[in-house]
Amino acid sequence: MNGTMQIRDHLLDELETGVRTGASLIRLIRPEEWAYRPQENMRSLVELVHHWIQITASDLAIMQEKSESEVGTIENSLSGIEDIEQLEATLWRNFETYKAYIVSLSEEDLLNRSTKAFYMEHGHVQVKWQIETVTHVFHHRSQLYNYLKQQGHELNFFMLYA
Repeated sequence: MNGTMQIRDHLLDELETGVRTGASLIRLIRPEEWAYRPQENMRSLVELVHHWIQITASDLAIMQEKSESEVGTIENSLSGIEDIEQLEATLWRNFETYKAYIVSLSEEDLLNRSTKAFYMEHGHVQVKWQIETVTHVFHHRSQLYNYLKQQGHELNFFMLYA
């Protein structure tokens, strides 16, 4: 395997770590915590979880140049759902679909195929989108960790890499 594909796989492994450890955080949520909102101008816990679960699905749709309404449909498809098992199943299904797309790309496409999001003037190559997805997942996983800490959960740094 060449270096490009090794880097692709390292990024996928890191993304899977974020998904796996974030899933463990979601399993800690108590029903009475879903409405928690740290500040008026921030997402509630349920809104954050829904957004986080849909990152790989919505980012994939963006990478594939789906329209704003198509991406919006994905992002809003969990509305009203608070069942942890259903949420976690969606998270893993989204990740596996995203991973299958990334793995299906040739080295040429990964490095040179540029696609443009509906909200951008210029496109990004697929590997740059892959990096964006990894950082996006970790950004919101960090928020989830902080929300749960603020709700009094006993969390530690090591659980984010287990």
